Parts: sequence; structure tokens; C-alpha cells
Amino acid sequence: MTCDPEKDPLGGYLRLRNERPDLFRNEGGPGAIDIVDPGQASVDAGALGLVYEDPYIRLLRDPVRFPDGRFGTYLRILGAADGPGCAILPVIQDRVLLLENYRHAVRAWTLEIPRGFGTDGLSAESNALKELDEELSAQVESITPIGAVHPDTGLSSQLVHLFFARLTATGPLEAAEGIRGTITLTPGELDSRIVDGTITDGFTLAALTQARLRRLI
Repeated sequence: MTCDPEKDPLGGYLRLRNERPDLFRNEGGPGAIDIVDPGQASVDAGALGLVYEDPYIRLLRDPVRFPDGRFGTYLRILGAADGPGCAILPVIQDRVLLLENYRHAVRAWTLEIPRGFGTDGLSAESNALKELDEELSAQVESITPIGAVHPDTGLSSQLVHLFFARLTATGPLEAAEGIRGTITLTPGELDSRIVDGTITDGFTLAALTQARLRRLI
């Protein structure tokens, strides 16, 4: 689908509803927030629709009916690609490898695992291998799926697939993405960094939880 959200947010929204009805399903039942037809929302139709789109995300303002019967709007973010996103917990010589990554949203350096948006035409595992190659120039011995995580169910529809990867070596880093280095930690050192608040990235914490429950680390 191609459109200019700034010129025709409602038209782009209606086209997306027609092409991807799965994104607009209603669960029904008490307490559910239902998506309704734009004409039912008690707001200017110009405030509805596909309000922003780029190669990475789509920002929607849906017309909805709340559980108490009120009509209004609700914002949500969809991934622009149909392929699944991924986040990978890499281990090398029994130490967890984390990226020192500058994140614009928080305007700070973070310690986190590699991750990436979905890529059209790639499976979650293929996308994970691509991210390891791009960000770490990694040589991968094995890769194992370890579940998935919704990073923010209050705003984003994205389901990110988690992987555990054993690496034999790494190479040049992807500096253009704000990666200045890597750090490797033992499980005990990792726990200390989590407790003291040094590691706060949700993908990293989710992948670590899955890996521990599966006795991979």
C-alpha cells in the first residue's frame, strides 16, 4: 500500500482496512475496545486515519467504542513491513554479548542485545541472522528461537521474536547505527547490571528471562 498520510489520512486508512482486515479485528465481549466505522466516532474525520507512515512504522488513529459505550479514538503503531521483528541474545565463550548503542528516543547510551525491524520476505530466523551479520559481523555457530515479546501493548502492535545465538567470533560493528562497542558479561555480572539499573532495555530483559527459563544460560 502506498499513500501520503498528510494529504489523505482517512483514505489511506480505509485502504489499509480493506487490504489487511486482520489488523482491524474485534475480539468482542465485555471490556473489549472495538474498532468502529469512522462515521461513528464523535470527532472530526480529519483527525482519524493513517496519520504517519515511513519505511519502519505506521501510526494509526482508530475510531473506537470504549467499554463504557463512549466513542472516541485510540492511537497505535504498526510495523511498516510484513516480516516479523527480532531480538537476539548472543553468547560467546559462555559470556553474554551486549551492544553499547546510542538510542535517540532516550538520548542516552544503552546496553542491549541486537534487534531489528521486520524485513519483507524474510522469516524471523533469517531476519535475526541478518541483524547479527549487519550489527556484529558475527560468525554464528547456532541459533535457537526462545519465544516472543510484545514490547508495548499499550501502543504498538509489534510482536518481536526472540532468539538465543552462540557465536564463534565477531567483526566490524555497524557504526552508522550508533553502536560504539560491545561488552561481554558473565551471568553473575549481568545480574548485577540489571539490579543496579545499568541494563533497562525491555528486549534484553525479556530474552534473558526466556534464556534462563530454558536453562540456556
